[in-house]
Amino acid sequence: MTTKTQICTRCVMDSTDPQIRFESKGICNHCQEYEDIVNLDKETFLKKENQLNSIVEEIKISGIENEYDCIIGISGGVDSTFLAYLVKEKFGLRPFAVHLDNGWNSKLAVKNIQNILRKLDIDLHTHVIDWEEFKNMQIAYFKASVIDIEAITDHSINAILYEVANDNNVKYILKGFNNATEKIMPKSWTFNKNDIENIQDIVSKHSNIEINTFPLLGRKKLNYYTKEKGIQTILPYNYMEFNKDKAKELIVEKLGWVDYGGKHYESIFTRFYQGYILPRKFGIDKRKAHFSNLICGGLLSRDEAIDELKKPPYEEDLVQEDYKYVVKKLGFSKEEFEQILDLPIKSHFKYKTDINSKIYKKLISPTNPLVRFIKKIK
Repeated sequence: MTTKTQICTRCVMDSTDPQIRFESKGICNHCQEYEDIVNLDKETFLKKENQLNSIVEEIKISGIENEYDCIIGISGGVDSTFLAYLVKEKFGLRPFAVHLDNGWNSKLAVKNIQNILRKLDIDLHTHVIDWEEFKNMQIAYFKASVIDIEAITDHSINAILYEVANDNNVKYILKGFNNATEKIMPKSWTFNKNDIENIQDIVSKHSNIEINTFPLLGRKKLNYYTKEKGIQTILPYNYMEFNKDKAKELIVEKLGWVDYGGKHYESIFTRFYQGYILPRKFGIDKRKAHFSNLICGGLLSRDEAIDELKKPPYEEDLVQEDYKYVVKKLGFSKEEFEQILDLPIKSHFKYKTDINSKIYKKLISPTNPLVRFIKKIK
């Protein structure tokens, strides 16, 4: 018997998120959490802007004797591009840009990055991952049949940012994450990016390689960077009114940035993962979360989002092109890849996990008395 999908009456999140909760009027918990965290009053925003100004001054003072006073990640997407502009042109900082090349950059992403940093006069460090090692790690994740195949990329980016900050005696890492466009994202659709034990166990069980050069960031090393070396991560967008559409207009005008046509589509693999693998294998359309953030932020109407969701994630011709490219690059035959996509889905918790992941699992579990109580009072 097929269970009918319930959709939020305000945004477009629905019961494909197993942890979603609906109140009496049909509004979901994601909307309420967004309101609590993002839609702050003007007085609170003013305080946050003042805090950001103070942080910027602290960054300048901390790096006064260094060549760079902060580290920024650059992918060529909207968030990281606008951050580069903001940090250099508005804050007056001296950033060192870091890019992770995992073998999946689109040609447009490479062109955007080169153009952006040239116009802003920002130095770039590119860390090129050993492709054979990384390829085998990705294959292991496919064979493990877990949802967050992108976890290893996200993990390595974080590891490299801290490593470069430490090597250059820089105390601040600035990231382009923001609650306004990324707050809504079901926890069951991703996994803990910092769980080094999960990564190692999946790779160990589903490949014949040892992780030698891949950037890993365990709790011990993270504590060293943050506590002993005093490296801090700052999210500037959470201290300001961040409007992604206006940010996009600015970087197009000022930097000649060229759009990719989708969130995080600067990576061929991410485009294929979000637009094909997630919907087909896991029944998940991440656009629901992306659009819901925009709806709650007043940047998109619910009707517009519903109309967009009726369309495929991206053009069929490009899907087929990406399919062939990804399968060939990973060394699969079409038959092998289809068999992998048809494997039963497994939870990341079927593999070893660190203590933070275990604690989180208990917190979101439907059997947790606290979760049951929250659902009851909702």
